[in-house]
Amino acid sequence: MQYQRSSALFQSAQKVIPGGVNSPVRAFQAVGGTPIFVQKAKGAYLYDEDGNTLIDYISSWGPMILGHAFEAVIEAVKERADRGTSYGMPTELETQIAELAVQMVPNIDKIRMVNSGTEACMSAVRLARGFTGREKIIKFAGCYHGHSDAFLIQAGSGAVTFGAPNSPGVTQGTAKDTLLAQYNDLESVSLHFEQHPEQIAAIIIEPVAGNMGCIPPKAGFLEGLRALCDDHQALLIFDEVMTGFRLAKGGAQESLGIAADIMTYGKVLGGGLPVGAFAARSEIMSHLAPEGPVYQAGTLSGNPLAMAAGFAMLNHLNAHPEIFQSLNNKTALLHQGMAEVLNQKGIPYQINRYGSMLSLHFTDQEVVDFKTAALGNNDHFKNYFHGMLERGIYLPPSAFESYFLNDTLSLEDIEKTIDALASVMAKW
Repeated sequence: MQYQRSSALFQSAQKVIPGGVNSPVRAFQAVGGTPIFVQKAKGAYLYDEDGNTLIDYISSWGPMILGHAFEAVIEAVKERADRGTSYGMPTELETQIAELAVQMVPNIDKIRMVNSGTEACMSAVRLARGFTGREKIIKFAGCYHGHSDAFLIQAGSGAVTFGAPNSPGVTQGTAKDTLLAQYNDLESVSLHFEQHPEQIAAIIIEPVAGNMGCIPPKAGFLEGLRALCDDHQALLIFDEVMTGFRLAKGGAQESLGIAADIMTYGKVLGGGLPVGAFAARSEIMSHLAPEGPVYQAGTLSGNPLAMAAGFAMLNHLNAHPEIFQSLNNKTALLHQGMAEVLNQKGIPYQINRYGSMLSLHFTDQEVVDFKTAALGNNDHFKNYFHGMLERGIYLPPSAFESYFLNDTLSLEDIEKTIDALASVMAKW
């Protein structure tokens, strides 16, 4: 495939946009080469500026669960745009989508719309702190909750040390209130509660991790977190920006059978338009302004175009819950085909999968957390990524990102993907 047009566009972008992109993973720094510039997308396919057609396995990082340019969503946005794009005032549509979300998701009474997953997670933590009167939070190495200061923290020199800033611009004062634990390791969490009694407001976690590849929770891990929060009067926050309305109608809570205290949403909820949300039972949400003292606001929150797209998306998923099983089946089929190819080659690998999320790691160790995800052979991954791209398959351009399948992927598409992997492996 040729990418002269994408290359030229990237050079132009670098002159006026930092790094040439508006979100770092798009720059291809983890895999090398030139980012692909998209012209349009439909169903399971991306059409780039060089005239190439690519089978898409990122689905705009999750929201295109029904495929690109899904007709009901596009029509809803077009119809709504004719009435104006923003008011800064309430609309009936905001109530309608809130009612539908509360109906679909277990364990929530009220939901507040915001504009991004970062904003949702930032607001959820503030609400947890305001509700409990405590300042510290526990997050997990490798879990990404957006680029708010409190979340850009890496592990210190031991399980019970304070975090250290992971980005310039994040202050030590902010870092001291974020405690790092290891995903799938309950002991690392228990130690924090022992070291900081009655100081921890909440645990925030991706119930199925998607930012170190796809990493499902081990049996008993989330149940253990729930018990620790109950024992220490802390709140459990599920970051369902990726998993909400993707793993099931009720997201990870429904799929995994674990009740969180606060949930954050995005991706699918906006039907592909920028949106986020956080939700909880009334007892917690009553602390939020203007009802309570915890302040949060957003001029474009509940934007009518985003609400129209999200309402159309949620309505379709609510009416057709069989979509989730269809997605699971397609992902399982892809997993099986990839494993058969890789087994024949004899290269060390791990495939992680949960629902319609999947990732491939070139390592012989089970991938259960950020440390084990980091053991993957990145040279292998680069060759794999570019080999698949040359054969018309667009994968996440990082070994630390999950694949997100969409329901317009056909069995032929999946077979073509497996055949492409076999062709790539034949050259190794």
